Formats: sequence, C-alpha cells, structure tokens
Amino acid sequence: MTPPVVLTIAGSDSGGGAGIQADLKTFAALGAFGTSVITAITAQNTLGVTAIHPVPAEIVAAQLDAVLSDLPVAAVKVGMISDPAVAKVIAARAAELPNLVVDPVLVATAGSRLGEVDVVGVLTAYPCVLTPNRHEAGALLGRVIETAEEMVSAAAELAARGPRAVVVTGSELALDVLHHAGQTTPLRGEPVATVNNHGSGCTFSSAIAVRLAAGDPVPEAVAAAKEYVNRGLRGGAQWRLGAGPGPLDHFGWSV
Repeated sequence: MTPPVVLTIAGSDSGGGAGIQADLKTFAALGAFGTSVITAITAQNTLGVTAIHPVPAEIVAAQLDAVLSDLPVAAVKVGMISDPAVAKVIAARAAELPNLVVDPVLVATAGSRLGEVDVVGVLTAYPCVLTPNRHEAGALLGRVIETAEEMVSAAAELAARGPRAVVVTGSELALDVLHHAGQTTPLRGEPVATVNNHGSGCTFSSAIAVRLAAGDPVPEAVAAAKEYVNRGLRGGAQWRLGAGPGPLDHFGWSV
C-alpha cells in the first residue's frame, strides 16, 4: 500500500531533535512518506541556537514547486518561518496545501528567538490547524497566557482570526485546549517527569498532519498526536543525549 505523502516546511535542526529532523522522524514513525522544504539552517543543539541562516525565498519557492509538481501531498506542516518573503511564498500557495497545520515556532525550548510574530501572523488567517504553545499564543495575542482559563480564551480568540482549528498546548501542564467547529475542548493527559522535551511542539504538529493525511477528523487527529507525543516523552525520559533538554523517542525504542 502506498503511504500518504506529508510535507514539512520548516527549519533544519543540526542537533536532530526538532525542526525538519523531528518532522521527518514523526512522519516515518507514523507510516507517512515525508518530504521537506527547508526555510532556514540553524546551528543548534540541546543547549540552544547559536546561528540561523535563512534560505532565500526563491529557493524555498523552488523546493515547494519541486515537491508539489511531482508528489501527491496529502497534508502540510509549516514550522519555523523567520522571513516575511518566505511567509508570502507559502501564503500564495496556500490553496495548494491540503490539511495545512501551522506550528507558529517563535521561541526554541532553550529560549532562543526563532521567528517573528508579524511573519507567523500572515499564515494564521488561512484555514489551517494552528498549534501554538501557550507562550506562542500569548505572543500572537500580545499578552501572557498561563492558566487553563487563559488558554481556553486564547484558543477561541485565535480561531476567530480564520484558522480551521486552534490547539493551544500546555507543555509541562499536560493540558491542551482545542477550539474546533465553535467548540472548545480541554484535552488532559498525564504529565511526564522529564527534561527531554526538545522538539515536542514540532512532533505534535507533524503527528496531526499525518493523521489528517490519513483521513482523521481534526479532533481525532489531535487526540492521536497528543498520545504519540506522550509516548515519545515517556520513551526518552531517561535518555542522556546532550547537556540540555534532549529529544523525544520518536520510534518507541524505549517504551
């Protein structure tokens, strides 16, 4: 059986835990064929990001054209976008990007700034599934989002801007909030005692894209992605890869 094709448009993580690398691992682990458009090359590891080299918009466009002209893409995940010109390239092709999932990557786990609110905001007006963590939701709305109640209101407010659905994730709270079809649903999980959460947001949005490509409705896709991330956190909880927050166990080697 031919696997569904899923495309990631994001930055590269030299440390292998997040970005394009995490996306492609997630696609493979969940049975999809992964393709990629690289928007930036980063020098990073578990301790942080030391350099970012944006890929020119025309090269991003060429990568996108190459993939879409030949492969039957069934879902698209968008991650790190730091250049307004690149955001415009993606926005101009939005009608050709099925089951679009936008992870508004603004700040890395270690605190490094990776994207700008105005750039990411260009894509939030399209019928995508938007997956900010609560800090990114706060950046998009211009206020601090900390509590469950604030996450609920943030999800509804962001959904009013045009996305198909919004999931505000709570990271270590193990609480995510889904706003879809006019309804807000808290999604509670079991917290995992681990510092190894590098790439969890990338992994979550990529897993949603895979499930949408497989035909799942949004609520089921989000629930399956949440369980997959939880499994990855548990699997990598005892790993010691690097001196900072390590990656998830994308393939279930340890569970």
